[in-house]
Amino acid sequence: MKRPDIVVIGAGPAGSAAAIQAARQGANVVMFDKAAHGRDKVCGDGLTPRAIGALNELKIDLSDAHQIDGLRMIANRTERELLWPATSRFPNHGAVWPRRRLDAALADAAADAGAEIRWQTEATPVFDDGRVVGVQAGGETLPAGLVVVASGAPGSVARSVGATRVAGEPYGVAIRTYVESPRHLDRHLEACLTLRDANGNAVPGYGWMFPAGDGTVNIGVGALSTMKGFKGLNLNSLLDIYYDLVREAWDLGPYLERPRAWRLPMSVEQRHGPGWVAIGDAAGLVNPMNGEGIDYGLESGMLAADLFIADPATAPQRYDRLVGERFDQFLRTGRRFSFLIGHPWILTTGLRFAVGTQAIANITLQVMGNLVDSETPGVAGRVLRLTDWLLGVADPVLRRTRAAG
Repeated sequence: MKRPDIVVIGAGPAGSAAAIQAARQGANVVMFDKAAHGRDKVCGDGLTPRAIGALNELKIDLSDAHQIDGLRMIANRTERELLWPATSRFPNHGAVWPRRRLDAALADAAADAGAEIRWQTEATPVFDDGRVVGVQAGGETLPAGLVVVASGAPGSVARSVGATRVAGEPYGVAIRTYVESPRHLDRHLEACLTLRDANGNAVPGYGWMFPAGDGTVNIGVGALSTMKGFKGLNLNSLLDIYYDLVREAWDLGPYLERPRAWRLPMSVEQRHGPGWVAIGDAAGLVNPMNGEGIDYGLESGMLAADLFIADPATAPQRYDRLVGERFDQFLRTGRRFSFLIGHPWILTTGLRFAVGTQAIANITLQVMGNLVDSETPGVAGRVLRLTDWLLGVADPVLRRTRAAG
C-alpha cells in the first residue's frame, strides 16, 4: 500500500476528527482501534455547544442526537435552569449522543472521507533515533509522516511517547450507567453540584442526569482527586446515593447495565515530539471543572490535521504552541481551582455563590459548557484571567494544604 501520511491510534472522537479532516484534504490516512466497530466508551454522553460547533464544522449529521437547550444547576435547595448562550463562536444548543452511536458516526465519516480503518488491531509507535517514524500493527511495520496518539486516557501508547499525567496534578474519576425515565426527552442537562459521600464528605464534582431522548437517561457522578477522603471514595456507593436523591423527581427505573467507571486525565507531561502529537484525552485536554473533553478532542484532532497538511515538518511544534495558546490558561486555572474546592468549607461556601446570583450563574454556565478559553471576550474572559492570576499566587499554599486523604 501507499505510505500513509498520517497514522491515527484510536478511533474515538479525537482520532476520527483528525482522520476526517486530513482525509478530506487529500492525505492518505490509516486509523487503528483495538476494539470493533460500534464499541461503547464509558462517558457522560453530553455534547456542549462547543462540541456541536466542532461537529458542524466536520459536517456530521446530528439527527440521531437528542438536542439539549441548556443546563439545570442544583446546589442544595437552589435550582437554576439556564439556556446555552448564543455567541458568535458556538451554537446555542448542545446534545446527548450515546458514545456507541457518536463514535460510530464519526468513524463512518472518516471512512467515507477516504481514511482506512483497521478495527480490532493494536498499534504501537515505532522509534528511530528518538523520532516516531510509524507504527507496529498486525505483524507489520507501517511508516508514516505523522503518528497521532488518540488512545484516550494514558495507557501503553501514551507512556511510550511520554504523554503521561504530571505527577501531583489533579485528575478526576467518574462512573455512569443508564436508566429508563419518562423524562428522557427533557431538553436540559441536570447537574447537582452538592454531593456528599457515604461518610458525609463534600464531593468536589457533581452528579448528572443527561436525557438521551431514546427512553433512557445517562446517570452518573464524578469527583476530583483533591477531595478529602478521596482514597476511600467508593464510586458505586456515591452513584447509589445520587440515584436515591433523584429517583422520585425523574421516576427512575433500575440500572439497565452494570455501572462503569473511568479516570479523567487533566494534565500531560508532553503532547508532541518528533513525528508525533497527542490529541484529546491523551493530551490531558479535559476540563477539570466538569470532566468534559469531547469538544477539546474534536478541536485538537482537526488542528493537528490542518497543521500537518500545511507543513508536515513543523506540525508537531506548531500544534503544541497553538493548543497551548487556546487551552492551557483555562485548564491550568481549573487544576488550581480543584485544589481550592478540595477543601470542604471552601467548596460548600463557594457553591452558594456559584448559583446564588444570575450573573455568577451565567459564568458558571459558560465554564460548565466549555465556552471559556483564552479567546473568550467579555466578563467571563476577564474573570478567567483574574482568577488565573489569583490562583497562581495562591497555588503553592493550596498544594501544601491540599485536602486529599
